[in-house]
Amino acid sequence: MSQIGAPRGRTCSRSPRSRTLRSVATLTSAVLAVTVLAGCSSDDEADGGPVAAQDNAPAARDEVADGGTVRWAIDALPTTLNTFQADADGATSRIAAAVLPSLYTLDARGRPQRNADYLESAKVVETEPKQVVLYKLNQQAVWSDGREIGAPDFVAQWRALSGRDTAYWTARNSGYERIEKIERGKNDLEVRVTFAKPYADWQSLFTPLYPKQVMGSPNSFNDGARTTLKATAGPFLGVVLTRNPRWWGQTAKLDSIVLAAVPRTDRAAALAAGKLDLAEIDRATAERISLALRDARDGRNGAQAALAHGPGSGITPSKAVKSWALAHGSDKAKAEEVQAARTKNQQAIAAYATAQDNLAGYRVRKSLEPAYTQLSLNGESGPLADERVRRAVARAIDRQELAESVLKPLGLPARPPGSHLALAGQAAYADSSDALGDQDTKEARALLADAGWVPGGAAKKPAGTKAGSEAEKKAKDEKGAKDEKGAGGSADAKKKAGDTASDDGLYVVGDDKPGDRRAPAIGANGTESGTDILTPAPAAARQSAALLARAEALDTGTGSGARAGAHSAVKPDRGVAGAYAPRGTAAPVTAPDAARALGKDGKALSLRFVLPSGPGSESLRTVGDRIVRMLDAVGIRTEVTKVSDDSFFKDHIASGDYDLALYSWPASAFPATDARPIFAKPEPAADGSLLVEQNYSRVGTDRIDQLFDQAAGTLDEEEARELVRQADARIWAAAGSIPLYQRPQLVAAKADLVNAGAWGLAGPRFQDIGYKKRETSKGAERNR
Repeated sequence: MSQIGAPRGRTCSRSPRSRTLRSVATLTSAVLAVTVLAGCSSDDEADGGPVAAQDNAPAARDEVADGGTVRWAIDALPTTLNTFQADADGATSRIAAAVLPSLYTLDARGRPQRNADYLESAKVVETEPKQVVLYKLNQQAVWSDGREIGAPDFVAQWRALSGRDTAYWTARNSGYERIEKIERGKNDLEVRVTFAKPYADWQSLFTPLYPKQVMGSPNSFNDGARTTLKATAGPFLGVVLTRNPRWWGQTAKLDSIVLAAVPRTDRAAALAAGKLDLAEIDRATAERISLALRDARDGRNGAQAALAHGPGSGITPSKAVKSWALAHGSDKAKAEEVQAARTKNQQAIAAYATAQDNLAGYRVRKSLEPAYTQLSLNGESGPLADERVRRAVARAIDRQELAESVLKPLGLPARPPGSHLALAGQAAYADSSDALGDQDTKEARALLADAGWVPGGAAKKPAGTKAGSEAEKKAKDEKGAKDEKGAGGSADAKKKAGDTASDDGLYVVGDDKPGDRRAPAIGANGTESGTDILTPAPAAARQSAALLARAEALDTGTGSGARAGAHSAVKPDRGVAGAYAPRGTAAPVTAPDAARALGKDGKALSLRFVLPSGPGSESLRTVGDRIVRMLDAVGIRTEVTKVSDDSFFKDHIASGDYDLALYSWPASAFPATDARPIFAKPEPAADGSLLVEQNYSRVGTDRIDQLFDQAAGTLDEEEARELVRQADARIWAAAGSIPLYQRPQLVAAKADLVNAGAWGLAGPRFQDIGYKKRETSKGAERNR
């Protein structure tokens, strides 16, 4: 993915002292009964495979040629090679997976598997009085400087990530803080890790494993691994990945892998020019490649394709004759003008022909990413603070229709995810969506009516209120304040919007530089909403920033620094007709729709729907348009606000300045650890603000937190999975977020490139990637 080896957004566990605070949604006993059943009834589904299979042109190693180079597109060159820092991104993780030890890797079903290149075995050898894990290392495993991989490296990484030394600028440390001690075993190849309290997700630790030269001191951790690594231990080494001569495993098939920084918006042109061998692409680029392949199958070369459907397709015989006559006519000025136009057109035809010929050399490989897109409902305040309204929103939405609208045109299975915490194929997966229920317009309206939102309610004054009363004046003042906030988010944001080029009053994409995401202004700088993004660890801002940046990259189609220059290169996208209104204005409704509009105590039911405006977010905006229509059908109006990509997360999602929003979360093989901060119950901080960790919907319960804690603390794998499923059922019932669809994964790969493409839930095995041997009578191998 963009997802492979991505930081999982872990954050420090919270102190138990703050568990006694504000409750969010009180579920009825009937709902709780449903959730328990839903959490326990889907074992059969958990045993199934992923919704979509891998598509990576698998080939046995003896069918792969030795040598060659793969040019692999990434969003931007990484600003750090340390995956445990806040500004680590997908490129950081990709390099780490190729050059550093991964004790466990994910298989095609998204389940952790021991990596025999580094581990002979790893198992829990004691549970009483404390959990002890014994690692037996591969006796051939060495760092690139010749030193054995061993206990000193484990100790250094534990001390750096335990959270005890605040001099280490760590972005995540969950699990490491549970370790009590690490010792050498019977010999240098054995490492004993003793935990202070049981930890179910111990397999998530020490992947990647860094050498002690990186982890051994705060200075080397913070700054020593930003551009280079002092030692590596993978099939490749370096930032330009070349074969590691000290690698003890199966030799890499490729000579090298070049990671090329190519923004998403430029990849179609780079592929058409033949400058890339492997790249994640969007739907439009995939369709262009498919068209080139159809031309090739029909025996049509690039030049013929240009005349059939390219820049030459509009030239008819009569137009050609007229153009020739004008170009050779007596009117010299006109002749020169037409000759210049003919030359330009011929160049465009030639360029299109070359592009089509080059694109015919690629294949589109597709699967589903290990990530899902959700509708987030901000339950901190306003109508969505009422669980009944959140549930009504959820029941108004046809998740199947939305999934089909995104995935069906791509030929991918369109099954909405049934879990917030795992994807189909993973061990913890179970469809618990019955805890909330499927789309039901009648039930949605009944829930709204039960919450007091009824037709004509906007015209009714609260009982006992007189015209011109102080209460009415206060309500009007509050509405004015809310409108001001909706238009700009804050005084500074409003000023910024006024200074930014706009299109009919809509926000447009802004610039983003490589370092911008290292310390997003969340928490202290987000006080306009009265909400701070806090964690109890000293490095709270960095921890939140890491997960925030990961989610942001998923939905804006960008990585760190990938948007630099986008403002000048891309015109603002107007989206689907009718989907976006100027800032702060309600989406238009027809007269019959207006008659169905709901209100309560003199206020109309209207929700602010915030969407990103960048070129990588077209799919989100189309889905948003469909959701607007679905909500309107039950009487819920929306105010659609389109904001710049660099503002979407830090100024709106993280700060709580929205009612509805669409964004994605990466999946995890360790949900008890990695998903907890995303769904943890919000709590008031000492200064009166709200501590939300990464729970940007601000909806949670004590029971959900307890289930996560129990799942992380049991060493019975089946019990842990069951507890995770129960937590997911309660997350569904609370209706703070609604999973809509698993994200599509489209990859362009050279036709003869094998063991590479859309890996789905798994990650690449770098040493197996290569070019398929040419089939000749002599059996000669291809050596690129």
